[in-house]
Amino acid sequence: MSKYYAKSQKGYEEAFEFDTKKILEAMKRAKKGRKVPTSIALEPATIKNLKSIADKIGVPYQVLMRLFILEGLKRVKTA
Repeated sequence: MSKYYAKSQKGYEEAFEFDTKKILEAMKRAKKGRKVPTSIALEPATIKNLKSIADKIGVPYQVLMRLFILEGLKRVKTA
């Protein structure tokens, strides 16, 4: 089994251009920071309702839950 190095591959011999738009977008995402995964126990009926609403508006139900939580936090802060 022979060893090879990535830089010895043909792809590295050609000129390479950076996509500045993609780099800037990645930098913006990194600056915002990653979200922290969490867990919550919900009744099956609640999950079913969330999925139904999410399907109607065309988003994943996890995104819908996040939106509900953020909206609830916003309401509590202004109350």
